[in-house]
Amino acid sequence: MTPPAARRARLRDRLAREGLDALLVTDLINLRYLTGFTGSNGALLITAGGTGSAGGTDETGTVFCTDGRYLTQSAAQVPDLERVIDRPVDVALLARASGRVGFEAGAVTVAQHAGLVEALSDRAGAVELTDTRDLVEELRVVKDDGEIDALRRACAVADRALAELIAAGGLRPGRTEREVGLDLDQRMRVLGAADPAFETIVAAGANGAVPHHRPDATVLAAGDLVTLDFGAVIDGYHSDMTRTLALGRVADWQRDLYDLVARSQQAGREAVRPGVSGAAVDAVSRAVIVDAGQGEFFLHGLGHGVGLQVHEAPGLAASATGTMSTGMCVTVEPGVYLAGRGGVRIEDSGVVRPDGYEVLTTTSRELIEV
Repeated sequence: MTPPAARRARLRDRLAREGLDALLVTDLINLRYLTGFTGSNGALLITAGGTGSAGGTDETGTVFCTDGRYLTQSAAQVPDLERVIDRPVDVALLARASGRVGFEAGAVTVAQHAGLVEALSDRAGAVELTDTRDLVEELRVVKDDGEIDALRRACAVADRALAELIAAGGLRPGRTEREVGLDLDQRMRVLGAADPAFETIVAAGANGAVPHHRPDATVLAAGDLVTLDFGAVIDGYHSDMTRTLALGRVADWQRDLYDLVARSQQAGREAVRPGVSGAAVDAVSRAVIVDAGQGEFFLHGLGHGVGLQVHEAPGLAASATGTMSTGMCVTVEPGVYLAGRGGVRIEDSGVVRPDGYEVLTTTSRELIEV
């Protein structure tokens, strides 16, 4: 993957364009992206010094801070920056700052902001706190080859876990949704996942009409459609896949619904390419379902970015702004949800390539009958 120092250099160029002397990074996902640190408490003060033709490589004044629990871990994970062991980490770093200093408005609570202001009370005029939005997140949108490889491996773990679940008879009438979910989660861990990417969704029968149904004691029954939405975490990167499977023979209306969603998903995948807006991709996929008279039952956006978070920029939805670029990693996941009857969702994770969408999740999109 791109070394953290190179990522910080790109951020310094952005700080210079924004007229900032420094940025206080407290969002832990952004902190990991910029330093490699994976602990639960830390912050980074990154200065804008050294920007310009040199690529922002001057680390003077850039400081990482964590507490004593992570003394050894931070030495191993952040060997290339000055480290401070103190707490609270944000206040400790702000004491070293000067000039126009940005903070991450999306990560700082009202109470935390008040603490920063109070810490500056005896330094009137030395620091101007300025709220910023998405400075690091916008760098994270386009993935490098190492990040894409981690996502590919995360997808492979999820694919294999599902195949093993099916081969072992783990999807069968008589099991509960909760049992299936726990079984799938454990298989991903055994195959190398640090954790599931999110709380695995298992939605059988009528529960399939609830897009984010939480698995419960519902018992799977013959003739059910069962929606599985799950993913794995590898090296911090999250996969996301949904497949809707059939427990034996299903009714004609269920097969028709599945075929409709499959056509919509194919249209969405084919629409993803550089220069196309997320809103336009959503519209292409959604039109298939709208034209079939089921548009009111497609209850969410078409997709989202995946990476260090399972839901991150860019969005694929009617409200999305911006366009697709090579190296973005996004999901395509249309669904139709019929209250009281059931639903279907099909989802892949993939990469925007110069010639279209490379799918990373390899499980068949044909209706699988088990």
